[in-house]
Amino acid sequence: GRPAPSAPALTATSEQPWRPQRLVYLGTPEMAVPPLRALVAAGFEVVAVVTRADARRGRGSDVSPSPVKAAALELGIPVLHRVEDVRDLHVDLGVVVAFGRLIGPDVLAAVPMVNLHFSLLPRWRGAAPVERALLAGDTVTGVCLMQLDEGLDTGPVHACVEVPIGPEQTAAELRHELVAAGSALLVERLRVGLATPRPQQGEATYAAKLQPDERRLDWSAPALARHRTVRLGGAFTTLQGRRLRILEASVVDAAATGDTLVGDVVGGLRLLTVQPESKAPMPFSAFANGARLGVGERLGG
Repeated sequence: GRPAPSAPALTATSEQPWRPQRLVYLGTPEMAVPPLRALVAAGFEVVAVVTRADARRGRGSDVSPSPVKAAALELGIPVLHRVEDVRDLHVDLGVVVAFGRLIGPDVLAAVPMVNLHFSLLPRWRGAAPVERALLAGDTVTGVCLMQLDEGLDTGPVHACVEVPIGPEQTAAELRHELVAAGSALLVERLRVGLATPRPQQGEATYAAKLQPDERRLDWSAPALARHRTVRLGGAFTTLQGRRLRILEASVVDAAATGDTLVGDVVGGLRLLTVQPESKAPMPFSAFANGARLGVGERLGG
């Protein structure tokens, strides 16, 4: 995509960084709340927040705001739902964090924007960078502050910070660390000032949104790969014809495969915490006793 022509901050020289003060913030989910709070705490003037419209909750008529809208209202920041409205705000910069919607070229031409993206670009461009990094077995990921353009996470980068991925770390834990690192990076870079960003370098990979069936455990895959799916959150299999969520597990034999239960181990994966249909989470041992599971039970059928 092309850079926003009215963005002096994004074309400044390194000797003359540009320090924006009046910001508009675009974000939606819970992970976009800490960066918003960090900007306000650092003294930046967030003149408005743009987020999704209130969503219907359950089957009733009640609606609930997005986490970012709830935080903005608590902070006394006006909330908008139309991206196009930012053109009339007379702001220095737009800050985008997990917004979930495309921003058109007419808006980018009127308001320069940066995006906090939770990967080491150009690896894992797209909707699910945290999940894809974990599933791929990456040992390190990170967060980048990039200039927003018309492409999908293709803009030049202002700064990145690396975050290691622990062998037992869950996606939720990793996301928490990335958000903390990204919030600090965002405040630091805006305080220092934005200079000329550098083009992304290296092989690009695409982080497609996860499909529900990707959380189903594949018992023909090595135990290490299945363990990553468990760490992702929402992993499930079937047992005795009913769905069983696997909330916590550990690797006994990384390369082992198989779907036959021997004690609490199946195909090199020890099951620790599970959740049967319509029941609360429980230790696998308690579930096995209640369900009267025997050696040789097969999972996934």
